[in-house]
Amino acid sequence: MRTIRIHVELPLAVGLELGLPAQAGEHVARVLRLTAGSPITLFNGDGVDYPAVIQAVGKRDVTVRVEAAQPVGNESPLPLTLAQGVARGEKMDLIVQKATELGVARIVPLLTERSEVKLDPARAEKRLAHWQAVVASACEQSGRARLPTVLPAVPLEHWLRELPQDGALRLALLPEGTRRAGELRFTPAGGLLVVGPEGGLGNRDTAALTEAGFEGLRLGPRILRTETAGLAALAALQALHGDV
Repeated sequence: MRTIRIHVELPLAVGLELGLPAQAGEHVARVLRLTAGSPITLFNGDGVDYPAVIQAVGKRDVTVRVEAAQPVGNESPLPLTLAQGVARGEKMDLIVQKATELGVARIVPLLTERSEVKLDPARAEKRLAHWQAVVASACEQSGRARLPTVLPAVPLEHWLRELPQDGALRLALLPEGTRRAGELRFTPAGGLLVVGPEGGLGNRDTAALTEAGFEGLRLGPRILRTETAGLAALAALQALHGDV
């Protein structure tokens, strides 16, 4: 039987009776068509699943009672940050969704030399909220109880200036890269993986990355699209050094 998992941004504890937020309640009542007595699992990103039972379903609200707390231990031992050049349209949604399923710890949308997507402050705020919702939905499906962090879109140069010297391996996915996934050695700090947008990383981007200590990673002899490249790299790194 499939477990229905619902993300809520609320404190949760055993014995707590609460009303689901409007959007979650509508999904439970109108989309899933669950009724009183139905089991669901809530999570809020603290690493714990909270099995619950629906107490009542009204026209505008759903009340549930938390019955238990079950720690979830399925986070990857390899913390990876995907710094993705913002892609157009639904491509970025796909990248965010699948990166979450693959266990990424952090997603940084980057504005690079060849970025075709332009985000004014208002639009950037809306896109961030949308990507965070995509992450939550992907965690519901994949069983993760901790949500990857999604940072606001930032120019590549600004992001590089703020990077901590924490020992994380710095990699940029480049067709001319010389490093291979199998030969990498990660510290507990994990790694940073930069992927360009449509059209790839420009010369100015590559120079800035090299100056910041990034090495070129090459996956194979074929050039991958932006919506394929980062996901393929994450899958390879998780298979070789993580938990896939």
